[in-house]
Amino acid sequence: MSHAHGYAAQSAHSPLAPFSFERRAPGPHDVRIDILYCGVCHSDLHTARDEWHNTRYPSVPGHEIVGRVTAVGSDVRNFKVGDLAGVGCIVDSCRSCPSCQAGEEQYCDAGFTGTYNGPMFGGGENTYGGYSDHVVVDEKYVLRVSHDTDNPGSSPEQTLAAVAPLLCAGITVYSPMAHWKVGSGQSVGVVGLGGLGHMAVKIAKAMGAHVVLFTTSESKREDGKRLGADEVVISKDAKQMEAQGSKLDFIINTVAASHNLDPFLNALKRDGAMVLVGAPEHPHPTPTVFNLIMRRRTIAGSLIGGIAQTQEMLDFCAKHGIVADIEMIAPAQINQAYERMLKGDVKYRFVMDLAKLDKAA
Repeated sequence: MSHAHGYAAQSAHSPLAPFSFERRAPGPHDVRIDILYCGVCHSDLHTARDEWHNTRYPSVPGHEIVGRVTAVGSDVRNFKVGDLAGVGCIVDSCRSCPSCQAGEEQYCDAGFTGTYNGPMFGGGENTYGGYSDHVVVDEKYVLRVSHDTDNPGSSPEQTLAAVAPLLCAGITVYSPMAHWKVGSGQSVGVVGLGGLGHMAVKIAKAMGAHVVLFTTSESKREDGKRLGADEVVISKDAKQMEAQGSKLDFIINTVAASHNLDPFLNALKRDGAMVLVGAPEHPHPTPTVFNLIMRRRTIAGSLIGGIAQTQEMLDFCAKHGIVADIEMIAPAQINQAYERMLKGDVKYRFVMDLAKLDKAA
């Protein structure tokens, strides 16, 4: 066993606070990673506050992890001490169901084991995530980080920190775009400009698509253009929405609040698809069925990606120089970050600097 330090919620109503716990010693197939940076995902907040009614306490959130390998098991072949490595949302799965055999571990029939909060469908030990100084993970679920850290205008530390959100936000939007084969010559809509949406704009643009950003906020127009959007549509403006009628091949909807889907469906061409990746607290009030059947349009959902596809996404982003837009925080600032995140007061992802973790607390 190894002694670990981190930040944990002890109940749904308690703030996150310093927490010490034990990690397993690396087994033959394990990789130990000293965590450098961990992104702060909205799922972390949902879990810490038991908003999905499945939290195991104490809860150490964090599944956007970038760090350096400090130990490997005797049978590890793909990592060595000193390598940069990442851990996303999955640290285990059944490995034998059709989804796992197809490399789609996120849809594991038995429920994948999350990086924090233990197995999805109960049973087994609680797992503790990246708001901590180190993690031990089976090599099969560890990812290579190959971004060039020697970039003008950005320190190596800033670049690595900005890679961390790719492990959840990046793969959440990359996976459906890859599955629906987004590419050159297509028009792609992105609904919402937050942690997921800003990554969707960057990745869709790098895939060669014409990118149309839909946002409720005029103040985000300039930022949307900076991030790569070719057009910015204010979705509260009925005339602007009508002007997009039947123009788009694909829409990725990142909004995690209940809203009317019909205006976005109307923007799809015949056979177009809108994929929902935001999970609202209350169901959407639509769609109107005729908006689907009259153009053979599709509404679908998508989770994250499997391990192989997450590696593919990291390599794609490294090739195209894509990272998240981030604000760095110290671990002690996590509770304030949660409150700011609820207000949308971040552009566009908080990342925790674990070098600032107070292990004496």
